Amino acid sequence: MHAQLAWTLHPQELGEKLAGLTTDLWKLQSHSWCRMLGLPSEEPVKPHVDDQRWADPAWTESPTWDLVKDWYLACTHHFQDMLYDTPGLSSKERRRAAFWWREWLNAVAPTNFFWTNPVAMRKAMETGGESLVHGLENLIADIRAGSVRMADPEDFKVGENLATTPGAVVFRNRLLEVIHYAPTRPQVHAEPVVIITPWINKFYVLDLTPKKSMVRFLLDQGFDVFITSWKNPDASMADVGFDDYLRDGVHAAVDTARRFCGVPRVHAVGYCIGGTALTMYLAWANRHFAPDEVPVADFTLFTTLVDFHKPGDIEVFIDERSVSHLSAQMQRQGYLDGKDMAAAFRLLRSNSLIWHYVVNGWLYGESPQPFDVLYWNMDSTRMPRAMHAWYLRELYLHNRLIEADALEVAGESLDLARIRQPLYAVSAVDDHIAPWAQTFRIVNHVVGDKRFVLSSSGHILGIVNPPVKPPKRSYRVDAAHRSDSAETWRARAQEHDGSWWEDWMAWLGPKAGQLVDARPAATAAFPALAPAPGTYVLER
Repeated sequence: MHAQLAWTLHPQELGEKLAGLTTDLWKLQSHSWCRMLGLPSEEPVKPHVDDQRWADPAWTESPTWDLVKDWYLACTHHFQDMLYDTPGLSSKERRRAAFWWREWLNAVAPTNFFWTNPVAMRKAMETGGESLVHGLENLIADIRAGSVRMADPEDFKVGENLATTPGAVVFRNRLLEVIHYAPTRPQVHAEPVVIITPWINKFYVLDLTPKKSMVRFLLDQGFDVFITSWKNPDASMADVGFDDYLRDGVHAAVDTARRFCGVPRVHAVGYCIGGTALTMYLAWANRHFAPDEVPVADFTLFTTLVDFHKPGDIEVFIDERSVSHLSAQMQRQGYLDGKDMAAAFRLLRSNSLIWHYVVNGWLYGESPQPFDVLYWNMDSTRMPRAMHAWYLRELYLHNRLIEADALEVAGESLDLARIRQPLYAVSAVDDHIAPWAQTFRIVNHVVGDKRFVLSSSGHILGIVNPPVKPPKRSYRVDAAHRSDSAETWRARAQEHDGSWWEDWMAWLGPKAGQLVDARPAATAAFPALAPAPGTYVLER
């Protein structure tokens, strides 16, 4: 509504935009006449290269459906361009207006309705109506599931065909289980790797199947590996705060691994908000402990934000009103339901994460493909009221982590400039959850040696990126300095084919100590409380 009012208050700019639209519509009209008369004509508007809605030849070979597609795309592109250029609005308000209009435009696309989708009608005729019967069955199943399913829950089971790397839960408290994995080599590096996973989804994204498992890859390189598996909170944990997550979560995992291995330091890894928590822990630890007693030797971050000034597309949900509304909802429930968070993230890519599955499932009658990453994505978790409200307000809304001593956590003021441990940071070029140019900004705050990697692909597949032949992906890598901007770093970073995992091993291996005899998954001092993948990961 603000965008519409803004345009009425700027009639000159509106007139210029409408003149441009009129010109393009005349071109489209000319193209329409040519197609109807069977004359050759080049399309005046084309889908984006990654827009797969129009991939079927029916949308180009048939003049009628080609025109339906072209008129929809022409109007959509103009509306979006106008919203991004709306006069009198801040850039954030423009992006928010463009987002919600884009959601509406995506929803009314002709591909989403049976009578305006030639592919759906063709499939119905070819199958004698069976595709419609299967589509109705899929619709009913989605209604029962409470969401549009991206994968069939019956295709996977954690501990059987996902998260199968052997190990044991060697520590458990009210917030997390710490899993220690059984070695795959007779000797391992003396100092272990501790992975701090996000609590929004479950840990096994890093241990999907043996060929994709980062955990198994680290074991095969001779590292001793511990990982966090967070409890799925309920209303009884409403008052658990971020202080608890730092002390009883991150610190508990680091301390468990350190004591289990009998070493003073570990090598810590954090993924997404697990990486944000790990960074806060290091700022806390560098103030809490003497310099030679900090229990982390170096740290690796995957797609991690510490500067939330431009946190990506998620910012459309982040303002004072939205956070207050969400906090009030959590106050009533005691937690934020993981399905609500998952729905918000799916809206950020609604064509590929919602409407693709509506069309294929409901209109085409196709069953969801057995894709492990999509199953994991559906296996969401809840967030405690106190912790999540604090996290949203202090980090996303007020961006206080980058201000020296603006935040106090677990009795210590946080200052990122106190972090002197070496850093290996990985981001993904197509990440819409943690945009790489924004994740790069940690380089400007911490003072230790830094190596930055920009992987191809997105938030998940840019990280779950094992070495394969021939290489499927690529990455850029170079040292990073506090004076660098994302653009200056990218200009000099060298591009390599393959997986950045191998570069990471070359960086981490020499830092992890000499080789020692491999330790068992559990010991008398740290007995197995449950076999991997543990019990918390199974909680719904």
